[in-house]
Amino acid sequence: MFNVRTTLTAFALIFVAVPAFAASTVKVVEGGEGGGPMTLTLDQSTIKSGETTFLVHNDAMTEEHEMVLVKLKSADQAIAVVKGKDRVDEKTLNSMGEVAELKPGADGTLKAKLAPGSYVLLCNIKGHYQAGMHAMLTVTK
Repeated sequence: MFNVRTTLTAFALIFVAVPAFAASTVKVVEGGEGGGPMTLTLDQSTIKSGETTFLVHNDAMTEEHEMVLVKLKSADQAIAVVKGKDRVDEKTLNSMGEVAELKPGADGTLKAKLAPGSYVLLCNIKGHYQAGMHAMLTVTK
């Protein structure tokens, strides 16, 4: 038998349970020790635009790392390293936030609303970017 009250309750629960938009979560793992190769890996390289949470883990044993989120003008935008400082000049980039000073084994979180386009995630501790600590992220509509 059709029960209007039960049916309306079921519809109400569906509308409450389904968000208006789906938020993305990107897992980021940083690794590497001083003097060796450095890594920054993403569990996915393409996501949909909108609210995004970056779950960052420093997998290094002794090295501190950070993760900076940068919106690029284009996928092939060059990122200059300041000579003598062995770091990227963050003032010249469109930084959208960072997880700073992650101790070995530590976790951090960054939330950002991402528009479609190209992004790079990087560690800007001296020498880390040049040693390979960066990854591209593509955001689609």
